[in-house]
Amino acid sequence: MSGAESRPTGVAVLGSTGSIGRQALDVLASARDAFSVVALAAGADEVTLAAQAAEWPVRAVAIADPDSARRASFPAGVALERGEDALERLAVRDDVDLVIVATGGIVSLRPVLAALAAGKVVATANKETLVAGGHLVMPLARDLAARAATRGDGPAMSTSLAWLRPIDSEHSAIWQCLVGEDLADVSRLILTASGGPFREWPADRLARATPRDALAHPTWSMGAKVTIDSATLMNKGLEVVEARWLYDVDYPRIDVVIHPQSIVHSLVEFVDGSLKAQLGLPDMRIPIQYALTSPRRRSGPAPRLDLLEHPELAFEAPDESRFPALRIARAAGEQGPWATAALICADEVAVQRFLDGTLSFPGVSALVREAVDRFGATSGAPAVADLIALDAEIRAWAATATPVA
Repeated sequence: MSGAESRPTGVAVLGSTGSIGRQALDVLASARDAFSVVALAAGADEVTLAAQAAEWPVRAVAIADPDSARRASFPAGVALERGEDALERLAVRDDVDLVIVATGGIVSLRPVLAALAAGKVVATANKETLVAGGHLVMPLARDLAARAATRGDGPAMSTSLAWLRPIDSEHSAIWQCLVGEDLADVSRLILTASGGPFREWPADRLARATPRDALAHPTWSMGAKVTIDSATLMNKGLEVVEARWLYDVDYPRIDVVIHPQSIVHSLVEFVDGSLKAQLGLPDMRIPIQYALTSPRRRSGPAPRLDLLEHPELAFEAPDESRFPALRIARAAGEQGPWATAALICADEVAVQRFLDGTLSFPGVSALVREAVDRFGATSGAPAVADLIALDAEIRAWAATATPVA
């Protein structure tokens, strides 16, 4: 990374007040000798953002909500970036080497593209980056890897995963399993899913599930959106699409298994029949730290796994009749980027409607399926402007649509 040899790696955290952003700062706090947080961005929580800016040598911040920006007060010398391109300006700063993208929504695609175009490393937890924009993002990451190989920067930087680094525990697990391996030797990628709180619920009970039921995740502590996606298994469907882009593996070779203990975070099967898996306690600080320090490791704040405390690890097939989101997402991925963009946008609206009480739990997947059918048939590769326009169109439709569950 640029400048990393002579000074701590400069980090911008986009979405610093959310769950992933706060955990990223926790990891960074344990590695202040190696990292310096120089830019932060949040949606509306100006109080938390101001406290974070006071703790770190931050030079610039951004807040999306105009009212929050007007109320905000930051330490002297901290610039408040404003406007639609504020995240992009933070991402390409000269003192930023690595950008953590923990913001949601299609708006995060622009700072990801800007950062990669400027030669920055991007560690992303934003699913739109690949689900909607994989066809735009991956060529930039591969180009950076090719240029690093030409410069002789070493094998650690000559792979696209050195430049676009996944923070999701499942993709971090696969990434770690592939270190030192040839992708030509990979037979299957196996993503694990906890099964969420409804793994054993019958279909008739699922129809009556409440937001409180869905938010009671058995193993992970996450934000509301990700937790509901875990309950529908949509999160795993989105990860299947991400895996297709990250590892250049065809959909038939990407499988999903339910693993209720959330200890095995994912696996890779090789052509000789051997399996490699990455294990750890369900703590997002582990994949966050690996995304920051790869290819090296260092001690961090996450707790250690004692296998004797987890003697039984179970696996089972997902039930796509009760959880159709997984099937819907895979079909959208095979259809193309317009369909996956429709998928992820409609899912965000559907989840919020479920939380607001205007959509049933089965209605979440039904609404997403109808959005993919209605908006996903366009051929060709959408540009960023196309994706943003599609996002607005789907939001307007999905806000009042009544799907047939």
